[in-house]
Amino acid sequence: MDSVNLGATGLRVSRVCLGMMSFGNASDRPWVLDEDAAEPIIRAAVEGGIYFFDTANTYSNGASEVATGRLVPKYLSRDEAVIATKVFMPMTHGANGGGLSRKHILSAIDASLQRLDLDYVDLYQIHRWDPNVPIEETMDALNEVVRSGKARYIGASSMHAWQFAKAQHTAERNGFARFVSMQNHYNLLYREEEREMIPQCLDQGIGVIPWSPLARGMLAGNRTRSGEKTTTRANTDAFADYLYSEGDFDVVDRVAEIASERGVPSAQVALAWLLHKKGVTAPIVGATKVGHLEDAIAAEQLELSDDEMKRLEAPYVPHPVLGH
Repeated sequence: MDSVNLGATGLRVSRVCLGMMSFGNASDRPWVLDEDAAEPIIRAAVEGGIYFFDTANTYSNGASEVATGRLVPKYLSRDEAVIATKVFMPMTHGANGGGLSRKHILSAIDASLQRLDLDYVDLYQIHRWDPNVPIEETMDALNEVVRSGKARYIGASSMHAWQFAKAQHTAERNGFARFVSMQNHYNLLYREEEREMIPQCLDQGIGVIPWSPLARGMLAGNRTRSGEKTTTRANTDAFADYLYSEGDFDVVDRVAEIASERGVPSAQVALAWLLHKKGVTAPIVGATKVGHLEDAIAAEQLELSDDEMKRLEAPYVPHPVLGH
């Protein structure tokens, strides 16, 4: 698998990032794997050339970070692995248990490092925009995380382009660390990021690492137009029902059509489309079976023609802004 720079930084990452939300002991989500079941997937990822891993403190209430910290070091040294995590969602009781205040950020990074059993993370990301905290306070706290050596870089996720620009301007004006990446909602079913956020990232040298590249499995066929849901996750993922609708099946059908012509699974075509898009650094791919991971690795080598790209994009219908 190819390695690329994360935006304008010198940090090299694998072309596919393995999302760790699907792993963690004693999760209340029925589709999440415990560490024993997750280990073969981690091993297959490393063997396939993946060394970029993304988690968050909120995933399974910290259990995903614990799993990441236990499993990844079995197959990669600390210098080889690129580990990313996120902060924002409530993690403790009380008014200060979440958000992007100085208090919570400095507390959350220490808690994440303890769960990960690491001295530092490579990429520390804000999971959402916090309208209740001045951006100057947030960027100052994140700058301290970097200057203290607890994170090498900082990134952002899921916000409006004007908010991202405001954060970057605040950092530049004050000499703080700037965001180097944007983890946004972007796939064949949701392309609203092409209007402002991705052009902004291209202009500013920001790495784009999309979440839900397969639309929570819909582009891989885990739902049908008739309403059938064919996997445990599809049957228990209410967020997907909020993000996607019946009108998106025209795109799903087009992916399946081209996949059939190519003789490959739909997931490979959908991921290959994303990997062909200008500005995209590394889609964050979830996997609960080794086969899911094999599709992601194969997609990195799948070349789509200009005609296939146009055919895939043709059925798209604009969406309201979702996922922020």
